[in-house]
Order: sequence, then structure tokens, then C-alpha cells
Amino acid sequence: MATHALDRHLVLVGFMGAGKSTVGRKVARRLGREFRDTDDDVDPGMILDDEPAFRATEAVAVRAALASRPSVIAVGGGAVETPEVRELLREACTVLLDIDVEKAWHRSRGSDRPLARDEAEFRRRYDLRQPLYDEVADARARDANGVVLAAAGVHVEVGALERLSEFVDPPAVLVTEPVVDGIHGADAQLAVPFAETHELPSGEAAKQIGEVERLWRALRTGRNGTIVALGGGSLTDAAGLAAATYLRGVPWVPVPTTLIGQVDAAIGGKTAVDLPEGKNLVGAFHWPTRTVIDPALLETLSAAERLNGMAEVVKTGLLAGESLWELPDAELVRRCAAFKSAVCLRDPHDDGPRHVLNLGHTFGHALEAAAGFDLPHGRAVALGLLAALRLSGRETDAVDEVLHPERPRVDRDLAWAALQRDKKGPLRVILLGKDGGFETELPAADVRAALDELIAG
Repeated sequence: MATHALDRHLVLVGFMGAGKSTVGRKVARRLGREFRDTDDDVDPGMILDDEPAFRATEAVAVRAALASRPSVIAVGGGAVETPEVRELLREACTVLLDIDVEKAWHRSRGSDRPLARDEAEFRRRYDLRQPLYDEVADARARDANGVVLAAAGVHVEVGALERLSEFVDPPAVLVTEPVVDGIHGADAQLAVPFAETHELPSGEAAKQIGEVERLWRALRTGRNGTIVALGGGSLTDAAGLAAATYLRGVPWVPVPTTLIGQVDAAIGGKTAVDLPEGKNLVGAFHWPTRTVIDPALLETLSAAERLNGMAEVVKTGLLAGESLWELPDAELVRRCAAFKSAVCLRDPHDDGPRHVLNLGHTFGHALEAAAGFDLPHGRAVALGLLAALRLSGRETDAVDEVLHPERPRVDRDLAWAALQRDKKGPLRVILLGKDGGFETELPAADVRAALDELIAG
């Protein structure tokens, strides 16, 4: 039940006044895709003289748009009335840009839209098309962030765990961790009749090859099974790798229960485990069929775990140029998830643009490895952000005031070896400019000095 727009067109449908063209252009820029509006290929006045001919011309325009490389396409509000168009849209990721009839009429009346001259007819058309929109839509959205989330197959909603069955195809397998199972496992089991249930250790201990092997050997599902990964970022990393490799790949649905998982780790299809030499050195890209995020699950987090996740929030806010860390939880998660979703859709295999998400991580991962992975990821990233901002010539106030980073006592040479990983000469790191993150080469001596400054003693 993959509903994302990875390698597929993203099509916006919706009634007059929903803002398909405006939102579509914004989304296309964020995804690095071409935008096409099929209304540009038809004569709107034709609908009053010969609506069947207009619909036929419109269908040709939709077919032509879908024949191009994956892009963002806005189709006319009434295009879904044509059966051929509805059939064509089955091959795309189709998002309904929602609008209520009152707002639609307020926006459309007095315009040059041929069907917005008579209110009674306008409302009749609205009612006629609603079930047709429901038929073709993979998801619904009200703004650009919502469309981006839908395009990535990410569903963010308070109470989403209770509706988990709507996002998971049976037979389903639950992979979780002991602490999470004790808090949220029963709710997950009530929502979905899992055929199997398995546990991995809590925290970074889940990301060991031996633990993934144990899971591989315990799984009994076929290739039609869906692995549901319920837990923090480490759990979803490991369970995702198991899903990517078991039987050469089975579908999976991460359900992150921590802040770090909801704003970062569970989004974008990266899965991995650790080696003694470094973090996330063995992994695979395996985009989830869905990512189900319930901000209500954050209510059970400890203060320390929440602070751990805030490092990724601050990183995202710095890249976006917005103080996202000041938002209430539900909107904070939604905005951060949308930002990462857009970057990952733009570069699903981490070939270039996605590198900016490593802001602070080059240093953070090195510190984690030097600490034997006993240093929490968020604490390491907070320190890494300090180094990146200093090298960028930027103020560190947001990191200092929100994350309060404390320097760890780790072996400097081990940290440097983990950062280098056999690189010689200049090192590529992510810095922060006025327009966001960018990748650049720096002399090894500068990088080493920035790393040493993060270490106590």
C-alpha cells in the first residue's frame, strides 16, 4: 500500500479555490521537481459551450502530463468527473487539497471561473465531486507542508496509533523494544492483529548485527508481510534494515515513539546498524510504505529523552531558518517532519542535497563512536552543532540555550579516527550559510581543532 511519490508523479486534486496551483508551485520548488498545471493546456471558456469536449481535452492534458518524468501536477477541479482521468491517477501519488465549500465560494465568486458564477450550481458541483476526490486520493492535505508529508507517505496526527490498521496491510509483524512495548504495545496490538511480535533491545544496543541476525532468524512472514517498527530511532533503524534485507526486502511501517524518531530517524528510508569503527556503517535505503507519527506518544518521554530529540529539532530549525523549537509539540513534529521529507524526496539516496541533514553529525557520530556508543545521540549532535556553527562563523545561542551541551570525556584520537574513516587531506563537512546548509571542504587541521574543542579534559 505504498502511497508516497518516490519515483512517481505527485498530483494535486481539489475543488475550485483550494489553491492547487499556488501550493503546487511551492511543493515543486521544495522537491526540486517541475510543476505543471493542466488548466494551462485547456480553454476554460470551452466548458460553457461544450462540457463533454472540454472534459475530453482535459483528459488529454492529464495524460500528457503523466507521460513526463515524475513532477508535481495540478489538475482541474472537475477532471475527476472523467472516468479515464480517475483511472490515470491510480498510477500517481494523488493528494486532495482540502477546502470546505464556504471558503471555496468566498475565494472563487467574482472571479473569471466559468463555474463560479452561480452559487447553487457551484455547491452542486462541490457535492458531486467529493466522493470522486475520495476515490482517487491517497491522502488529504490543507497546505504545502501537508502535501509534502503526503508525498513522502508520512502521516502525522494525534491519535494515529489508534488508527494504525488503516496504514498497514496484513499480515503484519510487530517489532518493538521492551520499554516501548510496556507503554504502547497494548494499544498497537488493539489496533492491528499482528501475526508475529518480536523485540529488540532498547536504545543503541538494538543496532548490532547480532541483534538483527536474531530477528532475521525469528521472522516467519512471507514477502507479503509488513514489518511495523514501534519504538525509538535506534529501533526503527535496526528493524528497517531487517525489513530491507529479509527475503531481499519486505514492506515496513515505522511508528516512532520518541522525538528524535518523529522528527528525523524514521523519515526518509535510511536504515542502518553500527560497527565498532563507527555509527551507521552498515545499512540500506528502504523507503517505508508509510510512516505513522503520533505526537501524543511524546507525552511519556523523560526530560532527558526529550532533550535528546530536541537536538534534531534545533538542527532542522537552523537549516530551515525558523525557530521550530518554540512550537507546540504537534506542530513542531509536523513542521520538522515536512522539512526532512522534502529534502529526502529531493535526494532519496543521499547523493547530494540530502547531505545538509548531516549538519553537526560529522562531529556527533565521531564522539558517539569514541564513547563506545554510550553517549546519547542527541547530546552528541548538540556538540556537533556547536562545532559546525563555529566553523560557519555563526552564533551558537540556539544550541546553548535549548540544548545545554556538555563536553564528554572521550579519547580524542579515537574520535578523530572515527571522523576520518580513512579520509586524507581536506574533509567535507556541512556548514550553515544565510540560505541554509551547504557542503564544503575544510583543512583537516581545522576540523581536528573543532573536534578537540568539544572534548573535555
